[in-house]
Amino acid sequence: MSRVPSLLGRLGAGLTRMGERLDERRAEAEADAEAGPVVVDPAMAPPAAEPPARPGPKTTEGKSPVPVAPSGDHAPDHVPPPPSYAPAVAARPDPVLAVPWSMRVAAEVGWRLLVLAGTLYVLTQVISAIALVVLAFVAALLITALLQPTVARLKRMGLPRGVATAVTAISGFVVMGLVGWFVVWQVMDNLDDLSNKVRDGIEELKRWALNSPFHVTEDQINQIAKNLSDTIGANTNEITSAGLQGVTVLVEVLTGILLAMFSTLFLLYDGPKIWQWVLKLVPAAARPGVAGAGPKAWRTLTAYVRGTVIVALIDAICIGVGIYFLGVPMAVPLAVFIFLFAFIPLVGAVISGALAVVVALVTDGVFNALMVLVVVLAVQQIEGHVLQPFILGRAVRVHPLAVVLSVAAGGMVAGIGGAVVAVPLVAVTNTVVGYLRAYARENALRSAVAAEEAPAAEPVPVATDRE
Repeated sequence: MSRVPSLLGRLGAGLTRMGERLDERRAEAEADAEAGPVVVDPAMAPPAAEPPARPGPKTTEGKSPVPVAPSGDHAPDHVPPPPSYAPAVAARPDPVLAVPWSMRVAAEVGWRLLVLAGTLYVLTQVISAIALVVLAFVAALLITALLQPTVARLKRMGLPRGVATAVTAISGFVVMGLVGWFVVWQVMDNLDDLSNKVRDGIEELKRWALNSPFHVTEDQINQIAKNLSDTIGANTNEITSAGLQGVTVLVEVLTGILLAMFSTLFLLYDGPKIWQWVLKLVPAAARPGVAGAGPKAWRTLTAYVRGTVIVALIDAICIGVGIYFLGVPMAVPLAVFIFLFAFIPLVGAVISGALAVVVALVTDGVFNALMVLVVVLAVQQIEGHVLQPFILGRAVRVHPLAVVLSVAAGGMVAGIGGAVVAVPLVAVTNTVVGYLRAYARENALRSAVAAEEAPAAEPVPVATDRE
């Protein structure tokens, strides 16, 4: 009986320690719950107890059970992570990010240049297919730019627009026709004299070649003449076909002249209405800029045509007077050719001057040809350094390299007509691009100033249920 109290005391002490341990574990569990989930290394974790087997579908002997897809609350909430022994696979970067920035910029610029080149190629093919119509219309534009100031002056004098247009157009066409007739008449009238002088000039050149230090013999000269004669005789069919082709070209030229005349009449009479109709074809967003660039381009074209006519007239008069006093035959037709070729910058002056020198060489000898060359070079120097800067001014100033390249490109695309049109086209394009660039800069500046001067937006009141 004496041991019963001591057993009861040890049992109570054991129960007290067990309660203290339970309290400590409860406190640790609450602390772990507040700190978050604990990541446990799966290799160090003890094997989990297998869940109790769920009743599966009924099977028959010799057949495997049919799996049943989990559904409802029994479906897994997430995909289990790969096992720790699986190899790591790096994610592939975006292909766009793998291309260097400079290469991306080059590719963007490249395909845009290809699209632009394709557009220009198609445009040139279309222009080549209808070259006669395009050249006739461009010639009409140039003639209109030359005659339009006269129409405006006659309107200010009180004449109706139709009468002013008719008077100006008829007067211009009559003057051009008289000039052409005068040139043909001079050539036909001096043809016999020219042929005799050419024959004498060839004999003089032959004597000069025999007495020259080049040691040319008479047999060599006769052989060259015989080769030329044989070449002409062997190519008779080609010459005949070229003559027939020349007839076709003459018909096309007459057709182009008629188209240019009709186009000039309509441009002089209905020019403003035609421009308004063209503006309607332009998108509305770009219409104000194009409407401002049009008058600028027209003033540039007018200044170019009037300045070129004045410069060409001065060149023709100066060179014509010079070769007339030097005794070169057909001085007046040569002066007219110099006037016409002056519309082709740089190249036209060289061709017309070379033609005058050749005529002087064949008809009057080497000394006279040298004097003609001096006259031509002097007039061309005065034209390049005095006349063109003073008359044309800064309105149509184009770099000489751009002039040479544009004349070459125009000649390759459309022959002589393309060479004539190339420089005014470049001048007008330069004016239009400069105006559009300035217009865009002014619009951006105006928008920035308007945004700075605009008052701050007032807060919008928000409606509540009490209101």
